[in-house]
This record gives sequence, C-alpha cells and structure tokens, in this order.
Amino acid sequence: MGRLIHDRLEAGHLLAAKLRAYRGRTDVVLLGLARGGVEVARGIADDLKIPLDVLLVRKLGVPGYPELAMGAIASGNVRIIDSTVVEAYGLSKSEVESVTKAERQELERRERVYRGNRQQLDLRGCAAILVDDGMATGSTMRAAIAAARKAGAARVIIAAGVAPFSTYLILSSEADEVVCLRTPRAFWSVSQFYEEFPQLTDDDVVSLLAVESAEGKDTAA
Repeated sequence: MGRLIHDRLEAGHLLAAKLRAYRGRTDVVLLGLARGGVEVARGIADDLKIPLDVLLVRKLGVPGYPELAMGAIASGNVRIIDSTVVEAYGLSKSEVESVTKAERQELERRERVYRGNRQQLDLRGCAAILVDDGMATGSTMRAAIAAARKAGAARVIIAAGVAPFSTYLILSSEADEVVCLRTPRAFWSVSQFYEEFPQLTDDDVVSLLAVESAEGKDTAA
C-alpha cells in the first residue's frame, strides 16, 4: 500500500507535483468537491497558483442503506442515477425522488453558506480540475464531471488522493485525465489511506475558500 498520506493538505501538495503542467495557466480552474476535496484543492491552488472554487455534490443513498449510492446530484441541477442499484433494490420513482429532494435541499443550503455572494467561476472553455480527497464508487465524481461539462468546461481532469483501481478505470473513460495518488485493488474506505482524516465542518470550508477570496482582492488591488 505504501506510506500513508499525512492529511488532505499533503495530498494536495503531492497532487500539485503531478499537475505541474497546469501551473499558472489562466485557462484552468480548480473545483474542490465539498467538503473534503476543498482542503485538498487548497494545497493544489497554493502550489500551482490557479483559482479555486467549490463544487457541491451529494450522494443519493438507498433508503435504509444510506452509505450505498444509487446516484448523485451536483450544482447546476445535475443528477445521475445508477439504474442497476435502483432495480436491484426495487426502488420506486417516488422513493428516488424523495431522496433527491432531501439531498437537493442540503446541497442548496451548502451552496448558500459556502459561496455567499460570490459567483461561481466561469468554466466556459477552461480546463476544470475536479478535486476530492478520495473516491469509493465514483458516483459523486461522475456527477461532478457532468456538472463541469454542462457549465462549458473544455477539458475535465480528476485529481484525488485515493480511489479503488476499478473506480479509477471507470472514471478514466469519462474524464480527459485522472491523477490519483493511490489506486489500490483492496479498498475499504478513503480514511484508511490517511494518517489524519478529520471530518470537516461548513466553517472549515468557508475558511478555506476565504483564503482564495482574499488573494483575489489582493491581486485586483
């Protein structure tokens, strides 16, 4: 398995070393998937000097089995559904819609809290680097890819700390490029590959994004 990644910020610095070709480019935008991906993206942004924004995604959990994804939603009114899971658990349309409604409400709440009055960065014609601390099934990242392409991104790159090799292969067929620090065949959880993996709060995300906002004001001045 190799040594553990110390924390999310170290993951960001290690990923930045693999993304050096994008350093300082004006046609590149970093999108941290909230919550954990924002801290990883903060490390990348600091090293590569490219703008950072947040992308909201929410897993759609199977009723009664919330950790099992039947799909995901993302900013921009994007939703993907895994029909195989829906059929396997005999889920009705109303059950799927009920979960979607609840998760969309939470997504919109977080959007208001994290973004405030700031507008989302324009992705049209840009290379969008989608960042997360780790991916299990890849359902939320697939929604993020769809959201970035819908927003006009010309190229979509995934950067993540860890993903099972099978998920890495699936996402490699959907994104233009995938950069991942660990791609184990044996995988139980993202946290097993980090020494420190605390849960982030809304305040943590706001603080990480506030650094970007302050830097933008300094540049404008």
